[in-house]
Amino acid sequence: MTRLLPIALVQSPATPQSIRADTTLASFTTQLEGLTQRYTDTQLFVFPELHLNPTGDASHHETEALIEAMAEPIDGKRNRLLAEIAGDLRIWLIPGSFYERGDDGLIYNTTAVYSPEGQRVASYRKVFPWRPHEKVSAGDRFVVFDMAGFGRIGLSICYDSWFPEASRHLAWMGAELIVNVVLTPTSDRAQEVTLNRANAIANQVFVASVNAAAPDGLGRSLLIDPQGRVCVESTSSESTVLTDVIDLDEVHAVRQHGTGGVTRPWQQFEGIDDSIPLPLYDGALTPEKWHPQCSADQPTTA
Repeated sequence: MTRLLPIALVQSPATPQSIRADTTLASFTTQLEGLTQRYTDTQLFVFPELHLNPTGDASHHETEALIEAMAEPIDGKRNRLLAEIAGDLRIWLIPGSFYERGDDGLIYNTTAVYSPEGQRVASYRKVFPWRPHEKVSAGDRFVVFDMAGFGRIGLSICYDSWFPEASRHLAWMGAELIVNVVLTPTSDRAQEVTLNRANAIANQVFVASVNAAAPDGLGRSLLIDPQGRVCVESTSSESTVLTDVIDLDEVHAVRQHGTGGVTRPWQQFEGIDDSIPLPLYDGALTPEKWHPQCSADQPTTA
C-alpha cells in the first residue's frame, strides 16, 4: 500500500502589498495559477509565513499600524477569496500565514488550509510567537487536519519548531507530515534546518519547512523524511519551488521497523513502566497514552 502525496514548497518573496487586500490576492492568484500550470500533478502547495501580510523594513510603529490594518477575521473576505482560489484550481492550499483578528479583538499569526472543494478545513494560531519581537497573541492549541485519500497533516509556524513539545504533540495527534511555514531573515536559519531534521527523527514524521526567499527571508527550505533524511532542499535564498512525491506510508513503516531498522521511540512503553513525572509541565508522561492517533487513511499498527 502506498499513499503518494505530490507536494510543492514555494520559496518565494512575500506577495507585494496593496492598499486593497483583494489586489494583493489577485497577485497571489496569478502566481498560483502559473505554478499549477507548471506542476500539474501537485496536490498540495505551501507558501511561507506571512506571505500575504509582509511588513518589510517598516519601523516598529509602522509595523504595528500595518498589522492592525491587515488583520481580518478568519471568516472574512480574505478567507472567502482563498477558498475560491483553491476550489477553482482544484488543489490543497496552505497560503503561508496571515494576521487574524479574533472574536476577542486580539491579533494572531494564523495559518489556514483550503481544500480542492473550496472549503477552509483547518486553521492554526501560532502557539510560540517569536518573543520579544513578535507582539501578536499566542494560540492555545495544536492543530492537525485530514487530507482525504492521503493522511493527517500537522500545522506549525516558524518559531514553533524550536519547541519540541509542538512537534511531539502534532505527531501524537496523528500527524504524518508536519508543515512548518517560516519567515526567517536571520542567521539562525541554519539552526532551524537542524531542528527540523531533529523533529522529523524524534517523531518519525515527514517535515516540510518552507521559508521566504530574499529579500524577505534566507530561504533554505527543505523536505525531510521520517528518518531525518533530506528529500529535497534549497541551499540559497533565491526564489525556487521544491517539489517531491512523498509516500505517507513510510511513517508507518519506519515506526514499525525502526529508524535505520533499529530505533522505535513510539514503542518505548510496553506496559511494564510506571508514569514518569514531568515537573516542568506539572504533569506526567503516562505510558498508556504513548501511542500516536490515526486518521481514517492511516494503516493501523500491527
